[in-house]
Amino acid sequence: MARLMFTGLSMILLLAGAAHAAEPVRVFAAASLTNALETITAGYEKSTGAKVLTSLAGSGALAKQIESGAPADVFFGADAKWMDYLVKKGLVVAASRKDLLGNALTLIAPKGKAFGAELKAGFDLPAAFAGKLCTGDPESVPVGIYAKEALTKLGWWEKLAPRIAGAEDVRSALGFVERGECGAGIVYATDAKASGRVDVVANFPADSHEPIVYPVALVTGRPQGAAADFVKYLSGPQAKAVFEKLGFVVLP
Repeated sequence: MARLMFTGLSMILLLAGAAHAAEPVRVFAAASLTNALETITAGYEKSTGAKVLTSLAGSGALAKQIESGAPADVFFGADAKWMDYLVKKGLVVAASRKDLLGNALTLIAPKGKAFGAELKAGFDLPAAFAGKLCTGDPESVPVGIYAKEALTKLGWWEKLAPRIAGAEDVRSALGFVERGECGAGIVYATDAKASGRVDVVANFPADSHEPIVYPVALVTGRPQGAAADFVKYLSGPQAKAVFEKLGFVVLP
C-alpha cells in the first residue's frame, strides 16, 4: 500500500511539473508589431513546441497593465519612454533590456485620396488636406508622441492640434484612415506597408522626432526561462528575416 501511495504521489508531482513546463510565454507588445509577432510566434511554436500568447495594444496601456499586476512575461514596446517607466518602477529586468528594432514615421491618406505634401518647415501642411488627422494619443501612445514631436519641430502643431484624433494605438489610427474617417494619418512605415487601403504621402525626416526604438525586456517576478528563450529568438535570424521583410530596421 505504501508503495502504491508513493507511486501516486510521484505521478501527481510529475503531472504538476509538466503543467508548469507547458505554461505559455505571455508577451505584451506594441500594436505595430501585430503582423511580425503573428509570424514569428508561429515559427517559434513550431520549432520549440512552446506556446506564446500575445497581448497587443498601445505601449502605455500595456505598461500600466503590467504595473497593475497583469501576468506579462515579456514587454516589447515601441518607445524608450514606457520601458524607462517600467525600469524605474522595478517592473522589468533592466539587464535584459535590448533595443531591438527601429522604424520610420509616415504621413498617410485614405486610398486614392493622397495629396501633395513636403514634410519640411515652411510648407503649409494644415492647408494640404481636409478633415481630421489620425494618429495615436499624443500624450500616451508612442506613435502619437513621435507625431507631436515632428509636427512641433516643423511648425504645424499649433494649427493641427485641434484636428488631431488620438487613437488608443497605431492600428486603430490606421483603421480610421483606411475607412476614410480622417483626411490624413501619422503611423509607422511598417503599418502603412501592411495596409492595402491607404496611400503613403511622405515619410517624416528622421531628425524631426526622437529615434523610433522598440525595446524588449523580461518582466520581473515571473518565470524567466522560457521567456528568456523567446527574447533570444526575437534577436535570431528567423525573427530578423520577418522583421526586415515587414519594413522594420533591425538594430545591431
